[in-house]
Amino acid sequence: MMASKGDAQPSPAMTPEKVPNSLDPIPIEEIPLENTQKSRWERSWPTIACGAGLFSDGYLNGVIGPVNTMLSKIYPDTYKNSPASRNVSSIVFAGTVLGQLIFGYVSDHWSRKWALMVSTVILIIFSALSAGSYGAHGSQAGLFAALTAYRFFLGIGIGGEYPAGSVAAAESTGELKSGHRNRWFIMFTNFQIDFGFVVSSLVAMILMLIFTENHMRAAWRVALGLGVIPPLSLFYLRLKLDEPEEFNRQRMHKFPIWLIIKYYWKRLLVVSLIWFIYDFSSYSFGIYSSEWLSIILGDSAPLWKTFGWSTVTNLFYIPGAFLGALTSDWIGPRNTLALGVALQGIVGFIMAGCYVYLREAKNVAAFVVVYGIFSSLGEFGPGDNIGLCAAKTSATSIRGQYYAIAAAFGKIGAFVGTYVFPIIQNNAPNAVRQGQDPYFVSSSLCIFSAFLAYFMLPHIGQDTITEEDAKFRAYLEAQGYDTSTLGNDRAQQ
Repeated sequence: MMASKGDAQPSPAMTPEKVPNSLDPIPIEEIPLENTQKSRWERSWPTIACGAGLFSDGYLNGVIGPVNTMLSKIYPDTYKNSPASRNVSSIVFAGTVLGQLIFGYVSDHWSRKWALMVSTVILIIFSALSAGSYGAHGSQAGLFAALTAYRFFLGIGIGGEYPAGSVAAAESTGELKSGHRNRWFIMFTNFQIDFGFVVSSLVAMILMLIFTENHMRAAWRVALGLGVIPPLSLFYLRLKLDEPEEFNRQRMHKFPIWLIIKYYWKRLLVVSLIWFIYDFSSYSFGIYSSEWLSIILGDSAPLWKTFGWSTVTNLFYIPGAFLGALTSDWIGPRNTLALGVALQGIVGFIMAGCYVYLREAKNVAAFVVVYGIFSSLGEFGPGDNIGLCAAKTSATSIRGQYYAIAAAFGKIGAFVGTYVFPIIQNNAPNAVRQGQDPYFVSSSLCIFSAFLAYFMLPHIGQDTITEEDAKFRAYLEAQGYDTSTLGNDRAQQ
């Protein structure tokens, strides 16, 4: 039930001197979303359609590692160890940050659905253009510049998937059965990213077996071109989407920026820091894992074998993401995140200490297993739950922008990591330290993240989205904001 203008006056229990906080019980006046008259499929498919596009993020970010390795083999003089190599890997993160901020604003001010549709079209177009990158008159420098530019715009499309897709997916889970909502959100957001990473390395291995190392010019283009398929397959489903019911009820038309900042800045800062640290490590390790494996296996090892071992390491993401999704419903996102990232830090320190043995070619299987456990714990904890925390610790009316800022911090972390990791390695005094130092840095940050998560994140329950909306509405009313203006016209009729 929407409040009328007459209801907007603050009650004695909610004067400006007593503003509701996260511990105050707030009555939920609207009909619970799970009681809306819809079939199970009608409740489920919006979550699937909104969130599954993040498979593109995993695939397109994961595949650039093998593509970089191929390009370094094809152009050893002009590409390997050149700025172009770093730019092609990292520029997508710059585009993603821009896309997240733009689409975060658009999804709150205009539409969740149409922000999602625009990002889908961008993904389709620039995935195809990346595969067809060409330098004028066959110029290699022109080829690298074109690929860099297309990857930047591709990043904008990927960025749109976060505030538009993930936020809409989170809001759609309110219509699902209580006790299962977190796992549904995770299975069609972070699990899709992880699945994309697995498929990217598997595709690279298969392409190398098909084309062989004599035809890598075709292999890297096909690897990038296959990125068109995921967004194209979701296009029709997304076209049929309606706006999430929670968005229809809570959409804000006039944004009291200062009130929003006062209410959410501390929480947003904590979520953003954790996401920054997680992406700093995970994306950097993901991009350079095939390079490290190539070093361990030796120059004589065929590329398909290197990519095959990368597939095995990426497969460890899957059990971590799956178990994290279930555990998030059992003990809550905050506890799951803190537990996972603390264990990841411990394993990382162990891996750094044993790296002198793990780096030997005869121990490549041990390296893959320990690295896989390290990665799996990252997905169990922050991988699964940081996006969930970002999506469910703010009110619906500003969720797109809140989520976008937190996710942008994450991608900035990834962007920084892809530049910092090579610097850490290049400044190491010997080959062993080149492998150890990134794990020492990452593991220390993991322990810090565990502290932030456990002591500074709020509790997130099954009905947190609805409860957070009620608390934020009460806060706005206490500050004199007219909450009768909230909601889409359709919801107010």
